[in-house]
This record gives sequence, structure tokens and C-alpha cells, in this order.
Amino acid sequence: MKAIILVAGYATRLYPLTKNTPKPLLHIGGKPIIDYIVDEINTLDAVDSIFVISNHKFAENFEEWAADRTNSKPITVIDDGTDSDETKRGAIGDIQYTIEQGNIDDDVVIIAGDNLFTYSLKEYFDFFNEKDADCVCVKQFDDMEMIKQLGVVLLDENNRVLNLEEKPQQPKSNKAAFATYMYKKDTVKMIKDYLEEGNSPDAPGYYLQWLHKKKPVYGYVMNGECYDIGTHKALEEVRKIYGE
Repeated sequence: MKAIILVAGYATRLYPLTKNTPKPLLHIGGKPIIDYIVDEINTLDAVDSIFVISNHKFAENFEEWAADRTNSKPITVIDDGTDSDETKRGAIGDIQYTIEQGNIDDDVVIIAGDNLFTYSLKEYFDFFNEKDADCVCVKQFDDMEMIKQLGVVLLDENNRVLNLEEKPQQPKSNKAAFATYMYKKDTVKMIKDYLEEGNSPDAPGYYLQWLHKKKPVYGYVMNGECYDIGTHKALEEVRKIYGE
């Protein structure tokens, strides 16, 4: 299995903090956000290498970070060649670029580089093996107003995805998807088909919307938290939680 960490965004909503520093390298609790992700990936024996896909502006920052990492699986930083929010490839475009540049022909775990989570990636992987099918990480919410700002997932009694809708005004469930995916080897090859059909290369959830209509996809309901650090307020709140 290969791991892909998506870090090619420009995080303009966090300016000026992210003007010269990529969001995944901002510190929380004394270390960069991306370190928490890599530490969890390192618990998966099946993963033999990690690919970090960056834009051109921050590729050197991630190269320096990777060079300083110790006790980690091999990390390869890939520069996607873009240098602005206007020219970016989009998350799905970056995933496909990583597959091509890294010659990936394996199962993959794909994680957004700005998601700080407390659930066990090992338990998620065990669920993936049990289902022997593609999976997305899901969290149950009590606040139905909050869930309207997320990608809402409807699951059946076996946790198979029946429907996925981005930011619905009338949510069909109280569960939302987060950007941590585990895909089988044959599904990885389908990303190229998705893009060649002219579908959106942006948010990775769009691929999942397309995919679950073609083959079984299951939702792993996390036992923990996942913080999407997209705003100054969200960053401040998470830093308080981590004692910073």
C-alpha cells in the first residue's frame, strides 16, 4: 500500500500565516500538522512509502521537512508544477499526477494534509481489509446545522455508501465524510477515467460521488475527532485543545 498526503493547496483563508508557510507545516501542540498524519501512517505495516504532493511554491519547504523527519517510512515529495491558486491542478488532479509520477500500482490511503485527526488509522485499515472494498472516513454529528456545511453520507445497515451530497440544505443523514480515503488498486486506476470524462478535478469528494455509483464503497465511522483547519478561528480552537 502507498500513502498520498495532499498538501498542494494555498490556504488563502489563513493569510498572512500561510503566505510563506504551507498550512500543513503550521505548528499545533509543538509540531507541524503533517507530522501527526505521518505518525499515524507509520502505524500501518502495509504502507511501504509515503508520497507528499505539493505545489511548486512550497515544494522546497516540504523537502526540508521530509529531510528532518526520523523514524519514518520513506517520504517522496512531488512538485505538481503549479505556483498559484489560479493554476492549481485540484486535489483529484494532484492524486492522478502523483500516481503517474510515483508509478503507483497498489492500494492507496489518501489523506488531506490539513486534517488533524484523533481516530486510529490502524482501526480504519482493519475495516478496509474486512470489507475488501473502497472506504471513506465518516463522522457522526449531533449538530444538523453544522453538517449542512459538509459532505453528507447516507449509509445502509452494512455501512455501504448509498448517497453522498456536498453541503445539502436538507441532509439525508447525520454522518459526514472527511478527506481520508482507502482505495483498492483497481479503483486507483479509475481516477484517470474519471478525469478523462471531464469531471471536476477539485475536491476529492467529487470522485467518491462518482465512484460509489459504479462499485461498493463503505463508510468507516470514526471513533474520535477530525479537525478541518481551514480558518483562523478553527486553527485557534485546535491550538487551545492541544494546549498551545
